[in-house]
Amino acid sequence: MAASNEIPYLLRAARGEKLDRPPVWMMRQAGRYMKVYRDLRDKYPSFRERSENTELAIEISLQPFRAFQPDGVILFSDILTPLPGMGIPFDIIESKGPIIDPPIRSLEQIEQIHTLDPESSLPFIREILQTLRQEVGNKATVLGFVGAPWTLAAYAIEGKSSKDYKVIKSMAFSEPAMLHKLLGKIADSIAIYMRYQIDSGAQVVQMFDSWAGQLSPQDYDSFALPYHQRIVEQVKATHPDTPLILYISGSAGVLERMGKSGVDIVSVDWTVDMAEARQRLGKNIHVQGNIDPCALFGSQDFIRDRILDTVRKAGNQGHILNLGHGILPGTPEENVAFFFETAKKVDQLLAVPA
Repeated sequence: MAASNEIPYLLRAARGEKLDRPPVWMMRQAGRYMKVYRDLRDKYPSFRERSENTELAIEISLQPFRAFQPDGVILFSDILTPLPGMGIPFDIIESKGPIIDPPIRSLEQIEQIHTLDPESSLPFIREILQTLRQEVGNKATVLGFVGAPWTLAAYAIEGKSSKDYKVIKSMAFSEPAMLHKLLGKIADSIAIYMRYQIDSGAQVVQMFDSWAGQLSPQDYDSFALPYHQRIVEQVKATHPDTPLILYISGSAGVLERMGKSGVDIVSVDWTVDMAEARQRLGKNIHVQGNIDPCALFGSQDFIRDRILDTVRKAGNQGHILNLGHGILPGTPEENVAFFFETAKKVDQLLAVPA
C-alpha cells in the first residue's frame, strides 16, 4: 500500500485517519460566485454545454482549485446528467432551472426507461475525471457525484423544481407500486453511474438526495432509504474501498436514518449542531460540513470563529470541513479565500489559547 503521504489528504480523512486538521472543500465549489466562471458562462450560456463539453467542464472544475487550493476537486456536472442516457431528456433554463418535458406520470413511461450505459451516453464523464486526476495528482482528492433516486424521480415526475412536491407525493401515497418501480430503475442505473465514475478516476463519490429532507421520517424509510442502501450495496460489492458520502438538505429529522444507508460519511447541513450530529450518528460514521453558507457573508473574524467552533465539535478524526449546503452566488471571493486559508491552518489556530 502507498505511504499515507502519497494518499491525498481528503481521502485519508474519508478513510478515518487521525489528522492535524480536517480537509476542506465546498459544495457548488465551481460556479456563480467566481468571476472567471461568470465570464465563461457569458461566452457559453448553455449549462449543458458547459457541463458536457469535456474541455469546458475540466476548466470549470479546476478554476477553484487554482484559486483556493481546496483538498477536494469535484467534477463540474449536474445530478440530472445521466437521465437522457436512461430515456428521460431534460434541459436547463438559466433562470428557471431544469425542465423535464413531458414529465413522467404513467406506468407506460416508466416501462420505457432503460438501464444506463454510461460508456455510450456519458463518455465525457470518463474524460473529465481522468483528466482531473492527472491535473491534481496527489495535491487534492477528485470527487464524483450523483443524484439519489428520490430527488431524480421528483424532478422527472414534477417536471421542474418544486416547493411542495405535490405530484410525486400524490404518486407515492396513491400509487406507491408505480413509484417504487421508477425508484428501483433509477437506483440500479445510478449504481452503474457511480461505479463508472470511480473507474474513471473519482476517489470519493457524493450522493445528493437534495429533496429527501421534504419527506416525513416514515416516508423516508419507504421512498429514500431503501434506494440509498440498494445503490451503496451494489457499489460496495465492486468498489469496497471507495468512500461514499450522502448529503440531504434539511436533514435534521432523518439524520440517524442517513447513517443506516451504508455510506461512510454523512454530510450535515447547518440546522444541526455538529457535536449533536456526531452523537446522533455514532462513532462509525464520519461527518462532513456544516457551516452555514451565509457565514461567508460575515466578517473574517466571524468566519474564523465558525470554522474553529465546527472543527472543535467534530473532533480530529473522520471530519471533512465543508459548508452545510452549496456556496451562494454573490459570496465575496476574498471571503472564500479566507475560508480556505483559515481551514488549512486550523491546527495552529486551535493550539493558541482563546
